[in-house]
Amino acid sequence: MASSQAVLTEVPLTSLPKLSTGKVRDLYDIDAASLLFVTTDRVSAYDVVMANGVPHKGALLTQLSAHWFRLLPRLVPGLRTHFLATRAPDALSATDRQTVAGRSMTVRKLKVFPLEAIVRGYITGSSWKEYSAKGTVHGMAMPAGIPECGTVPGGPIYTPSTKAPLGQSDENISRERAAAIVGEKYAARIEELALAVFKAGQAYADERGIIIADTKFEFGLDEETDEIVLVDEVLTSDSSRMWPKDKYEPGRDQESFDKQFLRNWLTKEGLKGKEGVVVPDDVLQATSDRYREVFQRLTGKTLEEALQEES
Repeated sequence: MASSQAVLTEVPLTSLPKLSTGKVRDLYDIDAASLLFVTTDRVSAYDVVMANGVPHKGALLTQLSAHWFRLLPRLVPGLRTHFLATRAPDALSATDRQTVAGRSMTVRKLKVFPLEAIVRGYITGSSWKEYSAKGTVHGMAMPAGIPECGTVPGGPIYTPSTKAPLGQSDENISRERAAAIVGEKYAARIEELALAVFKAGQAYADERGIIIADTKFEFGLDEETDEIVLVDEVLTSDSSRMWPKDKYEPGRDQESFDKQFLRNWLTKEGLKGKEGVVVPDDVLQATSDRYREVFQRLTGKTLEEALQEES
């Protein structure tokens, strides 16, 4: 299997019916029990999709999520995921199979909860902005004197948000409101699993020289067994803030392996939140390089080696 060299921002599949188009992923119906996730090279920042894409991003995100989906159930007792395979389904035509090579994932069809299960281990980004202004994170009082990018006292915290429709911004909500949306029983299990998966991922990444500062998870419900299931992507450079451990220094913004490089460029150029932004090639390539480095550190393989193993 080889990943296409071209940057793919639109997926021209004809073999399967498309169900939805997200900021990064397109979703297709395979059968009554399964879906096809196709990860494009589109990149979003501040809830806006850029006009052009990041080289190899779709394959890097897909293969990294697959790595975590295979690994995490061994690290977190009782964890179930929606992941089935990265091999393209038989229903795809030869042309469509080539289009999605390396960037598709077959997953179980589940009812997805309308929550972003965000876990924060460090006070950075929007949480630093809130803390420095009010002394709180997600409305929760925090001790005084925590530096920018400092650790959350007492360990990672769960800070849910709504899952907004495409083009709208997610809204930070309380744990109580999250419980009102999905029900007390499910909310408690989502929080328990989100924290357990985050801590397991943090420990694994730490051994490989990476700090996972925060992330967002999504969960679904297996209605047959009434079990909460980890879905979507997991602990990727798109869904997480990741920093090089050897360069970490609290009290300042950190070097990162994620989209922060792109966010910083948008802010510097006065383009934050603007539609239709064409990002310069050097910024896109620098972003791709960061995604590649974190992929190799976490998996122990280059992208090309990972794709070759699937061929």
